[in-house]
Amino acid sequence: MNRIDWDDQHAFLAVLEEGSLSAAARRMGVAQPTMRARIEALERRLGTVLFTRSVKGLVPTEQARLLSDAARAMHRASEAFVRAASAPPGEVAGNVRLSVSDFVGIEVLPRMLTGLRAQAPLLIVEVEMSNGLANLLEQEVDVAVRMAPPRQNALVAQKVASIPLGLFAHMDYLAARGVPETVADLAGHDLIGPDRARADLDVVAALLPELHRNRFILRTDSHPAQLAAARAGLGIAVAQRPIGLSDPALRPVLPGLPLPDLDTWIVMHEDLRETPRVRALFDHLVREFQAYCR
Repeated sequence: MNRIDWDDQHAFLAVLEEGSLSAAARRMGVAQPTMRARIEALERRLGTVLFTRSVKGLVPTEQARLLSDAARAMHRASEAFVRAASAPPGEVAGNVRLSVSDFVGIEVLPRMLTGLRAQAPLLIVEVEMSNGLANLLEQEVDVAVRMAPPRQNALVAQKVASIPLGLFAHMDYLAARGVPETVADLAGHDLIGPDRARADLDVVAALLPELHRNRFILRTDSHPAQLAAARAGLGIAVAQRPIGLSDPALRPVLPGLPLPDLDTWIVMHEDLRETPRVRALFDHLVREFQAYCR
């Protein structure tokens, strides 16, 4: 088989994930004819059809789906290569990629990074916000903040915190609707909660079985959106207690209600433990999350 150009493989992955030539071209910053030419060149070299046209765009063939995991692995390896090459040897500099949940990325992480910026001004942090688990084994990211312990032996993890959760509402909402004194009182209040996230719904069902999903006046699986709704005075929501207590407009509701803590780990690949740019971020996050819960 002829040598496959990486640009053509990159184009294949972009079309696979975007679903159209035009969207893939925008993603890669090239013209649509260039994107089409790369896909056609790749199909000629492979001797197979990778996409078929439909009213919804380009549909990957079975062969394309079989190639997708290998293409994504190559893409992750390429990005890890670029990050590794971004720093001079031995210096805390260059790019380091961090995976966090959307709530941590929006509400918790920014203030944590201010101190790191002062200590390591040549370090560039790339933040990937997702409630899914980034692939540390294939170095899709360098460091991750996780709310579950890793099970792979090749990962280095340090448990740093058990973040308490609580119910919170805006002080204006409570002034207008009253402060719940018991769990039963919640039935008369506007509640903000999960929509389809099974884990979150199971927690609600275990703690408050009388509060069915249909009782929520606003349902979303985005934890930042739940908090934003509470801040807007829409009702009562669950939030991390350090964040809720730091907001002067929010008040804790039923503070004695037993909600589960979020056990938190900082994780990286063992091959990166002596890499200065990665180690600096890992150690900084360990200190910051320990202080966050204090």
